[in-house]
Amino acid sequence: MAEPSQQVHHIKPADLEAFVQGVLTGNGVSPEHAITVARCLLMADLRGVDTHGSNRIPSYMKRIREKVLDPTAVPELSQTTPVVASVDGKNAFGFVSAHMGMERAIEMAKEFGIGMVSIKHSNHFGMSAWLVDQAIDAGMMSLVFTNSSPALPVWGGKSKLMGVSPIACGAPAGKERPFILDMAPSVAARGKIYKALRRGEKIPTDWALDKEGNLTDDPASALEGVMLPMGGPKGSALSIMMDVFSGVFSGSAFAGHVTNPYDPSKPADVGHFLVAIKPDLFMDLEDFKSRMDYLYQRVVGSDKMGGVDRIYFPGEIEQITRDKRLADGIPFTRAEIDALNEEAKSVGAASLKFD
Repeated sequence: MAEPSQQVHHIKPADLEAFVQGVLTGNGVSPEHAITVARCLLMADLRGVDTHGSNRIPSYMKRIREKVLDPTAVPELSQTTPVVASVDGKNAFGFVSAHMGMERAIEMAKEFGIGMVSIKHSNHFGMSAWLVDQAIDAGMMSLVFTNSSPALPVWGGKSKLMGVSPIACGAPAGKERPFILDMAPSVAARGKIYKALRRGEKIPTDWALDKEGNLTDDPASALEGVMLPMGGPKGSALSIMMDVFSGVFSGSAFAGHVTNPYDPSKPADVGHFLVAIKPDLFMDLEDFKSRMDYLYQRVVGSDKMGGVDRIYFPGEIEQITRDKRLADGIPFTRAEIDALNEEAKSVGAASLKFD
C-alpha cells in the first residue's frame, strides 16, 4: 500500500495553470510573464515531463528569495542583421527570454526564410520541447540549444564540467504528428534524479556515479557525483557542442561556469541559441508536409523487433500523454502538492485543489 505522501492525485490543467500564475505573481512576477512561465511549465506537465514542470516552482521561488533570479526583469532584444538577433535576458526567467527569442526568430524566418537568436544572461527554461512547439504552431522547423550547470564529465574525465544540456529540434507535418526531438546528452535527464529523490525512489544504476566514482541507485549519492553521458564520447561531445553554441557564442557562462540552480551564490547566467526555419524554402509547403507524413508512416510502419508492440515517432509518446492528461488531469503525489501549496501559502495565493 502506498504511503499517504506518495498517493497520486490528478489536477485539472486549467487549475494547475491558474495556480502557478498565482504563485508567480505573488512573488513579484508580472502578470504577462507569469502567463508565459505557467504555460511553459504546464506544457511539460501535460507531455509527461514531470521533472521540468510545475514541480520546479519551489526551486524557482527559492532563487527569487535568494535574489539570484530577478522576477521583475524585462529581457532586451537587439537586431544584429536581418536574420540574426540577440536577447540579453537581464537575469529574468529563462522561459521569458527564450519565448521572446523564438518569437523573433519566427518573425525573421517568415520574411527571410531563417531566423537565429542568441540569448545571454538567462536562466533555466525547463523542457526544450515547448520552444519547438512554439515554432511548429507557427508552421516552422526549429533548432533549440541551451547550456546548463556542470553535471557531466567529459569523456575520459571524472569531475563535473559540462551540463546535461538538451538538444531539441522539430518540424511540422501534414495529417500526421509533427517531428519533435528533445533529449539530453546524458543517459537520463538530471531532473529525473531530483524527481526520484523527491519521491523516495531508487534510480537505475547506469544513470550516474557517486562522488567516489561508483555506480549507484541512490539519487542523493548520484547528485553528489556525476551523470553518465549517453553513448560514451558521443554524449560528451554533444554536451560540449551545446556549450559552444549556447555559452561561448552568446557571451554567457560556459566551460563549467553556469551556476547550479540550487546554488544561491550568484545568477545562473545560462545561454541559449534558437533557430527557426521556413519549411518551404526549397519546395511547395504541401510537398514538404506530404514528405513529412510519408516519413512518419515509414518510421511507425517499420517491421518490429521481437517484443515490440508499436514503433513511435520522436515526440509521439509525449503527444499521446498530453492528450490523455488533458482529459484525465495531471498526476501529482500528495507530497508534491503539499510543497506547491507551501509556496502559495507563503505569498497568500490560492492553494492547489486536488481530487
